[in-house]
Amino acid sequence: MGTQAPNNQNSYDSADIDEKLANQKAIDEWLPITSSRNAKWWYSAFHNVTAMVGAGVLGLPYAMSELGWGPGVVILVVSWVITLYTLWQMVEMHEMVPGRRFDRYHELGQYAFGEKLGLYIVVPQQLIVEVGVDIVYMVTGGTSLKKFHDTVCPDCKNIKLTYFIMIFASVHFVLAHLPNLNAISGVSLAAAVMSLSYSTIAWGASVDKGVQPNVDYGYKAKSTTGTVFNFFNALGAVAFAYAGHNVVLEIQATIPSTPEKPSKGPMWRGVIVAYIVVALCYFPVALIGYWVFGNEVEDNILMSLEKPRWLIAMANMFVVIHVIGSYQIYAMPVFDMIETVLVKKLHFKPSWILRFISRNVYVALTMFIGITFPFFDGLLGFFGGFAFAPTTYFLPCIMWLVIYKPKKFSLSWWTNWVCIVLGVLLMIVSPIGGLRTIIIKAKDYQFYS
Repeated sequence: MGTQAPNNQNSYDSADIDEKLANQKAIDEWLPITSSRNAKWWYSAFHNVTAMVGAGVLGLPYAMSELGWGPGVVILVVSWVITLYTLWQMVEMHEMVPGRRFDRYHELGQYAFGEKLGLYIVVPQQLIVEVGVDIVYMVTGGTSLKKFHDTVCPDCKNIKLTYFIMIFASVHFVLAHLPNLNAISGVSLAAAVMSLSYSTIAWGASVDKGVQPNVDYGYKAKSTTGTVFNFFNALGAVAFAYAGHNVVLEIQATIPSTPEKPSKGPMWRGVIVAYIVVALCYFPVALIGYWVFGNEVEDNILMSLEKPRWLIAMANMFVVIHVIGSYQIYAMPVFDMIETVLVKKLHFKPSWILRFISRNVYVALTMFIGITFPFFDGLLGFFGGFAFAPTTYFLPCIMWLVIYKPKKFSLSWWTNWVCIVLGVLLMIVSPIGGLRTIIIKAKDYQFYS
């Protein structure tokens, strides 16, 4: 009899382990990032376009006016190259450990820096980016709706921006309940098409308008201090335009993977297509917009283009549709984090009620902050430098150095260190410019006006 007890104990232990694994599997199948893994390579293309080509593209001519021709062109091109390189690194690192996938940015961070430190380094930055983007998109969606309304009906009664942001948010109180990234692929495809459409309208209408009389390409600020701060703010706006890295591992997690056909193949194909689209959107808008309007360009190029009225109204509606998709792409990893904490840490039962309450609270919060602080260009500069620079420009490089340990002074070692130095400089200087812009705008601002 005495020999039976340990066996019973072992069978209990294995039953416990099996039950825990089954529970874990059930939770993973419920969480939005890991619940569906049947995406095709073109899902990666339009998810990445939707994530990357945000409203930031419309602020690029204004950023160019604060950077000037030479520095502006160099910064745009260098940013495109660096961010494509760091995105490639993240796609490669997704499955570098055989039999394991890093489905979330913070999981890769934990592997590189350790269980606790990885969370502390990645999660706050990723949350600032994703929640920050969603707040800025609330403002953008509301602003574009207002511009559409004012363009279509110039004689109508003036309606506050606050109400337009609320109208835009109402869409998300519905869409936020789509379960996972694959479920929003239709919304994302529409958004990707819209981003290419309104970018084309922005530069096409600028060409049609022609170079403005008395156009001035000099810096707008009268003092050297003002010029320097504006330059810093513009750097942040450019960083904001390249923000897709924060959701790239989560997008790759939706693609099926086997040892023979790892997910990085289809994912990378999608990324290349996305980056070609990004170039087709960013460079013409930034360069032609600045060429036509000089330093008089508005912080949103569509605001500078008044005619033809129907085309500008259409472009603003395209922006609204695109930003709806972008908001959802950035919200999904946040939903995943919130639901993971609620289910795994606080032991709530996975249910639609839990999802309904948590997601609605998140949408309401981003709407409230967007209504309270709608300073579009300052927000871009501030968030762009503060959190986008690390997660996009240099955090992947640091992880690469920690995990792969390339030989000192080799090409890989130098490339990563150059990206890190440039990224850190960007992170330090651009929030300063963004914060100053917010303070200057806030002087004349009345809450909920």
